[in-house]
Amino acid sequence: MTVNESLALITETMNNSRKAILRNSAKHFVLWGCVLMVLSFTIWQLWSSTGNPAWNYLWFAMPVIGYPLALVLSKKDETAPQSEISRLIGYVWTAFGAFAISLSAIAVFAVPMHITLLIVVILGLAECISGVLLKNWPIIICGFILGVGGAVAAMLWKSEAQLLLFTLGGLLLVVTGLIVKFQYK
Repeated sequence: MTVNESLALITETMNNSRKAILRNSAKHFVLWGCVLMVLSFTIWQLWSSTGNPAWNYLWFAMPVIGYPLALVLSKKDETAPQSEISRLIGYVWTAFGAFAISLSAIAVFAVPMHITLLIVVILGLAECISGVLLKNWPIIICGFILGVGGAVAAMLWKSEAQLLLFTLGGLLLVVTGLIVKFQYK
């Protein structure tokens, strides 16, 4: 095998691995987007109808619902060798989850803060970083729109109406997943 043939084979293998990671990521964007949409809309509806913001405690159900579903979905993922990129993406989303849960707990139990603004910014940032790692412009653009657009909306919308921002964010995650799915059939 010549040097050029070896380089072509390595490049092709890396591209196939990246495409497999993108196809698997698409399913997870759709899953987490759906969980986010349903949960945020449910909390908004309950808060709006009762006038009681205590329904926000239901946010702590998101990892309880989402992680088991993600594990089931991961078992069905296309076989792709574990790579540094897939590990980094896992670390980015694990860090996002840790930050979101920690900031939410701090906001609820210790120091009141503008939690919607913080969560939507780090959610958009996590999506953007995933897009950069995967070299995928639709993911980068949707993450930027979610983070920056969500921050602006979080400052403009008041009380329970901010929950609809997460519903729209979930929709944006679903759209991102569908775009990636159709890009890499």
